[in-house]
Amino acid sequence: MIHEKIIIEEKTEHYNEAFMLTYFWEDSQELNPNLKRPVILICPGGAYARTSDREAEAVALRFMSMGYHTAVLRYSVAPATYPTALHQLAKSVSILKEHSEQWLIEKDQIILMGFSAGGHLAASLGVFWNQGDISRSLGLSENQIQPAGMILCYPVISSGEFGHQESFHNLLAENYNALKDSMSLENQVNSKTPKTFLWHGYEDNSVPAENSLLFAAALKKHHIPVEYHLFSKGGHGLGLANALTADKDGWGIEPACEPWSTLAEYWLRREFHYPALDIPQILS
Repeated sequence: MIHEKIIIEEKTEHYNEAFMLTYFWEDSQELNPNLKRPVILICPGGAYARTSDREAEAVALRFMSMGYHTAVLRYSVAPATYPTALHQLAKSVSILKEHSEQWLIEKDQIILMGFSAGGHLAASLGVFWNQGDISRSLGLSENQIQPAGMILCYPVISSGEFGHQESFHNLLAENYNALKDSMSLENQVNSKTPKTFLWHGYEDNSVPAENSLLFAAALKKHHIPVEYHLFSKGGHGLGLANALTADKDGWGIEPACEPWSTLAEYWLRREFHYPALDIPQILS
């Protein structure tokens, strides 16, 4: 495994260090020589106040075990404000594309995965990558920051009736009133937003399932392929929803939600046509 820490932005007086941890398959002459793989770039949640361990390494290893390269972005949080983290995510995508030959990456198959506020971050790049502001600010082309797909896990989406206000206040600070409507992402979906897999727990009282419902409806309105799972149980912040991401008291285990990663695996294989990981005939 190629496990490296890549600094995206150095620590300053205004925000914490941002870095990307890679979990890449090494080239193997015995298995699949020179095989290029898609990358799943994971943005943990934490209300833009922290980045959760529950939604980081264990998730990366789970999807790596499916045959994908994965990476975890530890982005800057409060007191850093918008668009700091968004620029860091865009820069991370560009780095993965720039080094695609070195790391054997399918550069046109970079999939963003985000949990909670990390879902808002991932979805922000999904809706804003082609608007010009991000690429101009970073001196990059739109193609260099374009994601191919998104997996959004109980994401913060809306700043309205169902909004998680703590996340938006941390993200926007003194610009909350001026920017909260434009950062309500169900209103920013466009024809270039990438295909998306969403899931939510019915019992989520922190970030209600309406966030995912609103985003799914907006995607369908713009004819963007979307798969959405609303599980009958499950609260917020579950990670993999099994023992690997549970706390010492066992909180975080929810059998009703645990199948989400397997469903996401099926979605990935269907939507991204990755020939090295053929879907069993029963699933085709």
